[in-house]
Amino acid sequence: MAAAAQRANLHRTIWRVANDLRGSVDGWDFKAYVLGMLFYRFISEHITNWVNKIQAEAGETGFDYTKLSDDDAEQARAYLVQTLGFFIAPSELFQNIRKVAPRDPNLNETLAKVFSSIEASATGSESEDDMKGLFEDINVNSPRLGNTIEQRNDKLVKLLDAIGDLEFGNYQDADIDTFGDAYEYLMTMYASSAGKSGGEFFTPQDVSELIARITVLGKRRVSRVYDPACGSGSLLLKFAKVLGRDNVEEGFYGQEINLTTYNLCRINMFLHGVNFSKFNIALGDTLTAPAHWDDEPFEAIVSNPPYSTKWIGSDSPTLMNDERFSPAGVLAPKGKADLAFTMHILSWLAEDGTAAIVQFPGVLYRGGAEQKIRKYLVDGNYVDAVIQLPVDLFYGTTIGTCVLVLKKAKKDSNVLFIDASQLFERSGTKNQITEAYREQILDAYAKRENQEHFAQLVPMSEIAEADYNLSVSSYVEPEDTREKIDIHALNKEIEGIVARQAELRAAIDAIVADLEGAK
Repeated sequence: MAAAAQRANLHRTIWRVANDLRGSVDGWDFKAYVLGMLFYRFISEHITNWVNKIQAEAGETGFDYTKLSDDDAEQARAYLVQTLGFFIAPSELFQNIRKVAPRDPNLNETLAKVFSSIEASATGSESEDDMKGLFEDINVNSPRLGNTIEQRNDKLVKLLDAIGDLEFGNYQDADIDTFGDAYEYLMTMYASSAGKSGGEFFTPQDVSELIARITVLGKRRVSRVYDPACGSGSLLLKFAKVLGRDNVEEGFYGQEINLTTYNLCRINMFLHGVNFSKFNIALGDTLTAPAHWDDEPFEAIVSNPPYSTKWIGSDSPTLMNDERFSPAGVLAPKGKADLAFTMHILSWLAEDGTAAIVQFPGVLYRGGAEQKIRKYLVDGNYVDAVIQLPVDLFYGTTIGTCVLVLKKAKKDSNVLFIDASQLFERSGTKNQITEAYREQILDAYAKRENQEHFAQLVPMSEIAEADYNLSVSSYVEPEDTREKIDIHALNKEIEGIVARQAELRAAIDAIVADLEGAK
């Protein structure tokens, strides 16, 4: 089945399940159930096909792991955990649980045990941290599924059947990324009603692809990629599409402070076919407790940090001396941590690397500590480009955001400003940067040439004279789309209109006089 057909099938199924669970599970909880069950099916089929392929290569072409006894499968546990990162007994596979689900009066407890067993299978192995807690957001005993066990189990059976009915064709030929596409569809269903949190957890695919391509422009492979506020992992996973998974040689690194989103990110890695050995996603606050000191620097960094989030800032005596923040001589404001993320990213950027960061507009022009940080970035010749994006791209905000591009080894001392605010098409309830527009932005970024009303290369000295204002509108003059009027021609036209009005008034007066004389 073609990727487009798979995706349409997936969307229909999610909509069907949404209707089945409508009124009992709200959007964000529902998202966890759907993604969790997709993940459960994915790893069940993954281990099944992996074992079947090995047995077929050994000459046992009719072998079927789903029919193997648990005792016999146990002999391969250590090998499978070492290779795949987890183990699932045949009786606990999605396919087999689904078959007996309608007749299992304790289905909720059965699933809870299965999920616990899968996570526990990685205990003591290299994949332990990657598997731990992946199913904890799927509360099979939640009263939101129903007030009674029977009602909850009925919902779970419908969920298993809906996910199980998805047709992906032959597993080896399927576009496995389609599993991961479920996350974006769920976000489009629920992010608009979830408010700001939707924007925090999700970067639209068109924006993700644009900034990922910016960071690897001219490269076919990179060592490590990193996102310090990785959310669901959508930005990191764009590198797998842009370069190919194998061309991210040392893997995908990220950190996320929200537990639910952290779990979704790890699930998303598996769903997109990234082996546990190729990703390292950490839970925690990147600004105060960064998890990847031993892994930096990173050759490509992408991020959409939370806008104007609060942090401890100057209340912490240690942060001012932190090597990530101290070069600027000031910390980002406690109520606006945006540039704290920027300083962290710059610190962990490799000398030959590129970082692309989605920024809230105020970061580019506000005074105080933020101005001092911008001064450090500009004077140090770290700012490579600033790109103004269109409005209404993100869920949770309609404001037009910007992309700040950083480098440590620039070839010149200018900053390229690109006004891409008009490069969009309306798609559903949001604007979208189409592929043609993304190419136009990337072409301008690569050429680093002045283009009237679109791109401007500005010397550092000019930015300094403007008090280190980095707003694109300060340097790229917008095209004047107002209609030009010939004032002399307009005056003549008005004179003609006035004269004609006088003639009409005289004619009307004459008619009135005639009528009055006839009385």
